[in-house]
Amino acid sequence: MAESFHETHPNTHPIPIVGASLSQDGPTAQVAAVIVTFNRLAKLPKTLESVFAQSHAPAWVVVVNNNSSDGTQDYLDSLDDPRLVVMHLAENLGGAGGFEHGMAKGVNLGADYVWIMDDDCYPDPSALETLLDQRDRASKVLEHEVPFACSLVKFVDGSLCEMNNPITTWDWPRTFLAGLNSLLVTECTFVSVLVPSWALKEAGLPLGEYFIWFDDKEYTKRLTRAYGPGIICLDSTVVHDMGVNAGVNYRQVNADNLWKFSKGTRNQASYRYHYEGRFSYISYVRRVIVEMRQGNVAKGVKKQMRRALWAGRKFNPQPRFPNDARYRRASN
Repeated sequence: MAESFHETHPNTHPIPIVGASLSQDGPTAQVAAVIVTFNRLAKLPKTLESVFAQSHAPAWVVVVNNNSSDGTQDYLDSLDDPRLVVMHLAENLGGAGGFEHGMAKGVNLGADYVWIMDDDCYPDPSALETLLDQRDRASKVLEHEVPFACSLVKFVDGSLCEMNNPITTWDWPRTFLAGLNSLLVTECTFVSVLVPSWALKEAGLPLGEYFIWFDDKEYTKRLTRAYGPGIICLDSTVVHDMGVNAGVNYRQVNADNLWKFSKGTRNQASYRYHYEGRFSYISYVRRVIVEMRQGNVAKGVKKQMRRALWAGRKFNPQPRFPNDARYRRASN
């Protein structure tokens, strides 16, 4: 027999809608789009063009420049649009740190929602409008505030983008069967995700200490733990121009990509150990070790990955909140 929502999420406290909802209605909502970029000048202009062309125009477009060295700063400084807010960070804080600062900026500007994405994400013209509409309608159907809504992410050839596939709940068709073209999800990646500002103020920001990988999963799982699942809006579509359409595969760790894999491994190990328990942590350790063995990963690389797995046991950063003074000092 299937469990109820409250049986499967005993520590979750959804925010009920009584009278007026906590979130601003979609059609009148002020949205801050947040784009984090690092040395991707060849793709950033198309991302900005797609964001500025939205049918629901963002009130602000916040671009976090992670200390790029490819001319990104000059390009951004040459743009003349009153909605553009540029943050030139003094050092590269990774995707995690960039989103931490950019989302704080969006909230502090007064946005009702922040809409986050990478610098190689090209949203369709109605992507944002659809996210707002479906989140509103899902909240009414479920009778509680939905804490995040993400888009359907396609690769450049129209196929599923392997790295950006959300994880659904056990009762994923609930909103779909109520007449919405959306499904319930517990986690997703930061490639077109809409988050209401109240969730950022209450649950905090992404963990900048993660630097890269799993910061998005940790954050959306955190929102799900606190408020219940989010949704994927199947009519809100974006293209992720990520080069190679592949997910995380520990068989392919090598000396060149170790820096990314080791951080992602530490981050996921940390989350599993501290929030899902030792069984989840041990299962993850086993998966990483088995896949590296299957891929004949070099001995020295495997040693570094084992260190990352072990480091996750002590690595446990805590969220900060948008009113922290550091977010005002980080940009110039």
